[in-house]
Amino acid sequence: MRIFKFGGASVKDAAGVKNLVKVLQHKGYTDTLVVVSAMGKMTNAFEKVIKAYIEKDKNLDTQIAQIKKYHTQIIGDLFTDRNHPILFEIEHIFGLLKGFMLANRSTNYNFIYDQLVGFGEMLSTKIISNYLNEIGVDNQWLDVRQVIVTSDDYRDAKVDWDETKYRISNAITKGQLYITQGFLGATKDNFTTTLGREGSDYTAAIFAYSLNAADVTIWKDVQGVLNADPREFKDTKLLNQISYKEAIEMAFYGASVIHPKTLKPLENSSIPLYVRSFIDLKLEGTQVKKGEDVVPLVPCFVVKKEQIYLQISALDFSFMVEHNIGNLFQLLDRYKLKVNLIQNSALSFRVCLEDKYTNFEAFIEEIRTHYRVEYSENVTLFTIRHFTEEAVNEVEKDKEIVLKQISESTIQLIVK
Repeated sequence: MRIFKFGGASVKDAAGVKNLVKVLQHKGYTDTLVVVSAMGKMTNAFEKVIKAYIEKDKNLDTQIAQIKKYHTQIIGDLFTDRNHPILFEIEHIFGLLKGFMLANRSTNYNFIYDQLVGFGEMLSTKIISNYLNEIGVDNQWLDVRQVIVTSDDYRDAKVDWDETKYRISNAITKGQLYITQGFLGATKDNFTTTLGREGSDYTAAIFAYSLNAADVTIWKDVQGVLNADPREFKDTKLLNQISYKEAIEMAFYGASVIHPKTLKPLENSSIPLYVRSFIDLKLEGTQVKKGEDVVPLVPCFVVKKEQIYLQISALDFSFMVEHNIGNLFQLLDRYKLKVNLIQNSALSFRVCLEDKYTNFEAFIEEIRTHYRVEYSENVTLFTIRHFTEEAVNEVEKDKEIVLKQISESTIQLIVK
């Protein structure tokens, strides 16, 4: 079995869907499972719907209508039959969406988010599956919520690996093409969950691990994994090969090409991962597998913006020792603050973090009773793997360096 994953940018319109077909025809699609994200920017659009729903915004119906119009336009560009059954399936999905909004009594934002945001993936996969069948590419549409079983940690659900592997193994038949959704799972009580933002890569890895797949290919609008974001750096270089270990390190530091949780299940089963261009199918892209860390060996840059630099010390000027640090890490975990750099001295504890769930102010309010706190918002964290003096100079040029931390093969710089 091979696993393909297509993100929202690859299926943002009818031309994108048709290009997906070209990829399948180019690679072959027997014994293939395709994981698809929501089309275009639809996850963002559904997040606005969620916000409007919770805030009882009068524009809620308008926002839903815009999402429906977007998908209906793509359907109109793909199907010649103006009464095609896909239109009734889409109506049904929007009926389920509105039905949840009417019946829901929960005020838990994370729960509501997970029940609503996944409609983007339901719409994209229904359209693509129907289109493939329409043009003679037989496939099975699979509801991923029936096979990936998770905890009820909404927006960051944990996979029940044993139950998930059992269900996937029993749901998939050899020789078939399957279309399913990324990003989603469900509790044993059948409430939808999500695996974290950009979790569709992780979905592909879950299926690959459960099926002992031959490989996973992530199809993107870039030629492969680059050593830096071309929007931030000039003269970027394609990495032909990186090891699982190196890819995990890069993902940990925030590289956006591969989702952090994607890599470990693949490494455990020695399943190679390819990152390839859906634009130019002749390019071989990047292969992630056992072997050399990076080929070619060049500095690799990761940039994380909108970070918070936090300095904490005891009110009585006592040492920042194990008790204090342990307490702070418990609070950081409780408030779901992602720590991307740590530096500790006798009198201070410094971290660079991101406030994904907007809990920072509550965290600060709690720790101020025991600690002296200073912080700077909207700083940028640069991480350079396999750094050179030239690479460091490029980052430092014309910037105010707040903090620099160096290890054997990695340097991190917080800059304003």
